[in-house]
Amino acid sequence: METLWSDFINSEWHDWKGSGRSEDRLEKLPWQSRFLSDWQLRAPVPAAVGDITAMRQLRKGLHALAVKLAGGEEMAGEDWRLLNQYMEPGRVYREFAPGDGGTVKLEYRPVAAEWEQVMAEVAASFGQTVLQGEAGRIRVCDNPDCRWIFYDDTRNRTKKYCDDKMCGNLMKVRRFRARKKAGQNPDGGAEA
Repeated sequence: METLWSDFINSEWHDWKGSGRSEDRLEKLPWQSRFLSDWQLRAPVPAAVGDITAMRQLRKGLHALAVKLAGGEEMAGEDWRLLNQYMEPGRVYREFAPGDGGTVKLEYRPVAAEWEQVMAEVAASFGQTVLQGEAGRIRVCDNPDCRWIFYDDTRNRTKKYCDDKMCGNLMKVRRFRARKKAGQNPDGGAEA
């Protein structure tokens, strides 16, 4: 499952196939437009240089927090202060809006249409995941070339790869070839 915060963190793309290529998508106009559209956020495109610098700092901090939580550690006071630092400029107003089946729900609407507001929403999304007791579902893809951060939405919480068809299959092939090269048959036993 993709979340606002994981989509933001993964704007630093690494070639999962192992070529060593990487790309910072934060500064790319198509990524900015798609990100804002997908998450129903508003900010000027293109983002200003100062906004991109601030977003890189937030991304670096969130990535470190995600890796920490994926490793079984817990949030510390300075981690919450980091999230608060990015949420503080993101002012919202409350509004009652129609919900499903004729219900009414309370929603928080951003006051400003700027990247500071977007960063506040990203930080709040990450913190909300932790507050809901879901920090144990934050994972780093087991493919060392990928480094994708993802939210494990499986029932048994054992997902190892961001995508089983891409990274999962690639790692399976790599393990198979390593065993074959080491003189083992694919079933794990030694060859005759």
